[in-house]
Amino acid sequence: MITVVGVGADGWEGLTPVAQQAIASAAVVIGAPRQLALVPVEGLPWQTLADLNALLDEHPSCVVLASGDPMHFGIGATLAGRRELTVIPAVSSIALACARLGWAQQDVRVISLVGRSLVLGPLQHGERLLVLSADATTPSKITDLLAQQGFSASTVTVLSELGGPGEHVGEPYSDLNMVAVECRGVGLARVPGLPDDAFEHDGQITKREVRAAVLALLAPQPGQLLWDVGSGTGSVAIEWSRAGGAAVAVERDTDKVLRIMRNAARLGVLLDTRAGAAPDALSTLLEPDAVFIGGGATTPGLLDACWDALAPGGRLVVNAVTVESETVVLAWQAKHGGDLTRLSVQRTAAVGSFTGWKPMTTVTIWAVTK
Repeated sequence: MITVVGVGADGWEGLTPVAQQAIASAAVVIGAPRQLALVPVEGLPWQTLADLNALLDEHPSCVVLASGDPMHFGIGATLAGRRELTVIPAVSSIALACARLGWAQQDVRVISLVGRSLVLGPLQHGERLLVLSADATTPSKITDLLAQQGFSASTVTVLSELGGPGEHVGEPYSDLNMVAVECRGVGLARVPGLPDDAFEHDGQITKREVRAAVLALLAPQPGQLLWDVGSGTGSVAIEWSRAGGAAVAVERDTDKVLRIMRNAARLGVLLDTRAGAAPDALSTLLEPDAVFIGGGATTPGLLDACWDALAPGGRLVVNAVTVESETVVLAWQAKHGGDLTRLSVQRTAAVGSFTGWKPMTTVTIWAVTK
């Protein structure tokens, strides 16, 4: 039997009698050094998840200490697959922060940066964030990130040592801090089809109207994985990620790889960007739920590799803008079915002192479910 006990910054005195009894009567207590320092018993420390798993294998009946609510970005969720797990939560830092700020907890988006990349996700004017910091340097990094995304007017409050005797607001920041953000800025839509100028690009980008159609055909779903092959600016992968999915952007041009990374950071998504030429660069990737090929359909073996990687039910969308690539797409459509769409878009442009219609390159889109 493993019992996970959440411990707040107020330590032993803040625990319920049930939690205190569980710790006091345990044959073995396991915890991170900071948590062990909060309870009056000797325990076995762990630093990494591998350390913890080794200790649990050695001591199958024990108490594991956690921070606050173990099932909210905590070790309890990690251990939930083990048999006979009992969890005794403390008041979470999220609940304490909302109580201090007067915020309704159900209206707050919670983000953890503990052991995670510095990504806040797509931001919207008026939303409230509670960000679990990695350490005392995190608040300034968050402020920089807000400015980068056009939200420098946001209200930022740093709460340290919540629930403990050292609780305070503002500087000096403790390593144990939380950042509360009331977002103020111009948010971008979550639906497909961001303006082209939302991305850094050199003119070679899947244009807004085509991108919206492509993403509708790819049908993003939270948690699903997209391969964006020959990603260019990363626009399709980024918009997929903004819809809640995960994406891998594969691009052989190293300058474009750096551009994709800048676009992803500015638009608030975590994007796995791989430098390499397809199809060889695809061999080590996880199985996708959907694949987009924005160019390069004529590359030998590319369509074969992407098709083979898809499980039944996976979606493949291919854009063709040349006669040669369209010929390849037509042959594949004849073999595997799916839908063909030819999209022609015109935008207004100056014609001397007048305004005329300027046609964009016509795109043939093949979309198929395996």
